Amino acid sequence: MEDSEPLFEDISDDHTSGYIAIVGKPNVGKSTLMNALLGEKLSIVTKKPQTTRHRVIGIHSGPEHQAIFLDTPGIIEPRYALHESMMGQVQGAIRDADLLLFLHEATQEEPDTQSLEKIGDTPAFLVLTKMDLIPQEKVLPLVESYEELRAFDEVVPTSAKKGYNLQKLLHLVLDTLPEGPPYYPKEMISEHPERFFVAEIVREKVYKHYHQEIPYSVQVNIVAYEERSGDQKDYIDAEIVVMEESHKGILIGEGGKALKKVGMEAREDIEDFVGRPVYLNLHVKVQENWRDRKNILRSYGYQS
Repeated sequence: MEDSEPLFEDISDDHTSGYIAIVGKPNVGKSTLMNALLGEKLSIVTKKPQTTRHRVIGIHSGPEHQAIFLDTPGIIEPRYALHESMMGQVQGAIRDADLLLFLHEATQEEPDTQSLEKIGDTPAFLVLTKMDLIPQEKVLPLVESYEELRAFDEVVPTSAKKGYNLQKLLHLVLDTLPEGPPYYPKEMISEHPERFFVAEIVREKVYKHYHQEIPYSVQVNIVAYEERSGDQKDYIDAEIVVMEESHKGILIGEGGKALKKVGMEAREDIEDFVGRPVYLNLHVKVQENWRDRKNILRSYGYQS
């Protein structure tokens, strides 16, 4: 039998690669940090907690390295099956990781002991986020409190908004990677298909325009995604799933105006992301209590 062709060519013996899980409680800036480190918007970002529901993979490659970042849902106590799936994503990322970035918002004075208990003894950096909101000397008591609870390999104050210390953090991460070949082709920035990011973009717009319970009871599924040739626009059919008829009415709005606004903003971002024109068809479907029905969650792509 002939030897198979190597997956990667011209990779040096001292090439490094590894997985870096970004973890912490909701709204500490995990998705914002990963997007900033990659220079690409892969994870949707909103001011609402529990925006990230899946483990989102972002790949940073250079000639001599490949760092695979895992953006994870915020660590919470599960209230229903969807939360259990989300926390399963977190635990899976921690198990897979060579390094953890444990995030804590600098303005919050008390250590996040609940999240700290979940991460075990995996090597970790303590990353203080949103440092543009507070003088640096004011976080020293917080750092001391964390160091009494756990040993961290590095403590890095950052501000993704200002770009503060992001390159330092990236270089520190790259210096920790073990020797090994790349896991993905160097041109890839994520392993998720386009339809995953399209659904996330639509959900981001729903989160932007609606408040209270509606965003947390919303799921977006891509029913059809057809790439068309020539001057034809790609066709995307997406359903927005809610749990109550009243939510459906709010999302559609009088004369369909509300849904059209979500669709227009989502289409613009989708076209920027995929680099070609699309026709986006949105419709709203009611699925009662979908967040706590495991068979439905599996059909929506959530792991048990």
